Amino acid sequence: MQNKVVHMEEGKDPVAANRASQTRVLPQRLLHLIVFFLALCLTFSVISIYMIRYFGVNSFVTSVTPTLLSCNKELNTLEQWIKPPSNLMHGMSDEELFWRASFVPRLKKYPFKRVPKVAFMFLTKGPLPLAPLWERFFKGHSGYYSIYIHSLPSFEANFPSSSVFYKRQIPSQVSEWGKMSMCDAERRLIANALLDISNERFVLLSESCIPLHNFTTIHSYITGSKYSFTGAFDDPGPFGRGRYNDHMLPEVAITDWRKGSQWFEVSRQLALYLIQDKKFYPKFEQFCRPACYVDEHYFPTMLTVQAGNLLANRSVTWVDWSRGGAHPATFGRSDITEDFFKRIFEGEKCLYNDQPSSVCSLFARKFSPSALEPLFFLAPKFLGF
Repeated sequence: MQNKVVHMEEGKDPVAANRASQTRVLPQRLLHLIVFFLALCLTFSVISIYMIRYFGVNSFVTSVTPTLLSCNKELNTLEQWIKPPSNLMHGMSDEELFWRASFVPRLKKYPFKRVPKVAFMFLTKGPLPLAPLWERFFKGHSGYYSIYIHSLPSFEANFPSSSVFYKRQIPSQVSEWGKMSMCDAERRLIANALLDISNERFVLLSESCIPLHNFTTIHSYITGSKYSFTGAFDDPGPFGRGRYNDHMLPEVAITDWRKGSQWFEVSRQLALYLIQDKKFYPKFEQFCRPACYVDEHYFPTMLTVQAGNLLANRSVTWVDWSRGGAHPATFGRSDITEDFFKRIFEGEKCLYNDQPSSVCSLFARKFSPSALEPLFFLAPKFLGF
C-alpha cells in the first residue's frame, strides 16, 4: 500500500507507462516492415530487368514476327497486280508514268477471269456539261468500263460521290490545240488507263461528245473488232503532204506521212505503241508545228509505220464538216430534232471486220451545253438508252 502510494505521489501511473512502452515498440515494427517491403521491391525489380533483358525481348520479337510475315504475304498476292489504282491522282512524272504503264505480261493466258473493259478517256478544258447523258449511258454496266478525265490543272471537278465521274481526274498539264502538248495529254490519258490491266480498248472523247448507241452495243462493237478505229489516210493536198517537212527524214518518209481525226480508238497493243514511242516523237515535236497540226498527223503516221495492218483507217466519231471552216459544226438546242438523228444514221456504210455494215459511228460531236435537254429527251428513242 505504501509502495502504491509512493508511485502515485511521484505521478507515475502504471497504465500510462504501459501505453508509452507499446508506442515505442510499434514504430520499430513499422520501420522493419517498410524496410522489408522496399527490399522486396528492389529484388523484384532486379529480377524483372534480368528477365526482360534475357527472355522478354526474344519472346516479344517471336510473337511479332509472324504478323509481319503475314502482312508481306498479303502485299504480294495477285490481287495487288490486277487491282486498278483506287486513286488516280499520283505523283509520277510523265516519264515515270509511261515506264510503269509499259509493263506487259509475257504470258497471254490470264490466271484470273479477265473481263475486257473499254477505257473512256475525256480530254476536256473543264466541266462535262453533257455528264447527265453519259451517266444514263453508263448506268448498270459497272465492271465493263473505266473513265479518265484530263482537264486543265486549275479545274476542280465537283461531281457528287454517286457520279461515275467522281474522282476520275488524272494529273494533268496545260494542252494547246494543234501543238505537241495536246498529244502529250492524250498519251497521259492512255498511260493512266493502261495501269488497269483489264482495260482492253481505249477511246478518246471530248466534253462535246455523245454516244450514239447504248452501252452494250458500243462495248460489243469495240471489243469485238480486230481493228483499231484510227483514221490514217494519205492526203496529197496542201493540208496533208503539204505539211510534211523533209527534216523528218530518215525516221519519217513522205510516203509514210498520214493524216487522221484526233478522236481515235485503239487496242491495248496499239496503246502501248503510243506511250513507248521514242523514235518518232522528237521529229514531230520539232518539225510539225502550226500550220502543221501534230494531233492530226503524229499518231496516224506512227501507227501506220508500226502496225498499219491493225488499223480500220476510219474513226467511229461522227462530225459535220458541211458548214466549212477549220472546225466542225457545233449543235445546240434548236438543232436536236428527230430529223437530225435520222440524218446521222441513215445511209451509213462501212466495213466492220472486213464485212459491210450499216453501223459505223458510235459517237458524235460537237454538242453545246444547250443541247443536253433535247438530247436527254430523244435518247430513249434514237440512242437506245
